[in-house]
Amino acid sequence: MTETHIVQGDNLEVLRTLPDGVFQVIYLDPPFNTGRRQERRSMKTVRTEGGARTGFGGASYETVKGALYGYDDEFEDYWEFLEPRLIEAHRVLADSGTLYLHLDYREVHYAKVALDALFGRSAFLNEIIWAYDYGAKSTKKWPTKHDTILVYVKNPATYFFDSSEVDREPYMAPGLVTAEKVARGKLPTDVWWHTIVSPTGKEKTGYATQKPLGILRRIIAASSRPGDWVLDVFAGSGTTGEAAATLGRNVVLVDQSDDAIAVMESRLGVSHSLLVPELAPRPA
Repeated sequence: MTETHIVQGDNLEVLRTLPDGVFQVIYLDPPFNTGRRQERRSMKTVRTEGGARTGFGGASYETVKGALYGYDDEFEDYWEFLEPRLIEAHRVLADSGTLYLHLDYREVHYAKVALDALFGRSAFLNEIIWAYDYGAKSTKKWPTKHDTILVYVKNPATYFFDSSEVDREPYMAPGLVTAEKVARGKLPTDVWWHTIVSPTGKEKTGYATQKPLGILRRIIAASSRPGDWVLDVFAGSGTTGEAAATLGRNVVLVDQSDDAIAVMESRLGVSHSLLVPELAPRPA
């Protein structure tokens, strides 16, 4: 039986209460410091009599607007905010564990330098490019359609990675490989082509900057085992929690926002707490 814990509070203060070396995977998706307000409104379509839209079999539907979720994505000193959280994340990461830091082009180069200093350059595992193609296109520069996920391990000699658990992808040039390989698919590289969460799809919660479930499932499947602990202290809509639970991992989700807590409680069916649960590292 796995455990899912939602903790409401300042994530730095919560991190400081966690024991050393417990978490096998830590995923951090902090605000990107865009300088603008991030905002999304949840939407759902319901079947009703006399609705404005007609669907299959003549049934009528209408779209219902839900709660508006947002936050101000701007800090006067971004690294004064983020660096102490990275230091604490390093402390609570297991010896065999992996940290995934999800940023965009505005801050990722600074993050690489900071993490090299904190973890050591030999602990750098990957720079993952998550590429997508959705939204407005700029006509004055190459449109920016990717995020970067920096991947660092606690100990380069003992970190855990299991590529056999990772979902496979179609070959881009199937004619160049055998039929057996085409049927099996290929392992993802460090460039992940994956759509964003559809604005009208079932996965959408309405929470700003929600990440796709497929991205988190891949991260957790590759870098942890069933029964391991996963941590997300910018938990937002709770995607990390859903991915961890479906893969048989234990998870601690932390957020200060009332909106985030409400979304996670609804999505995961778990009530939040103001206290961190007692945790024990996985037996060696």
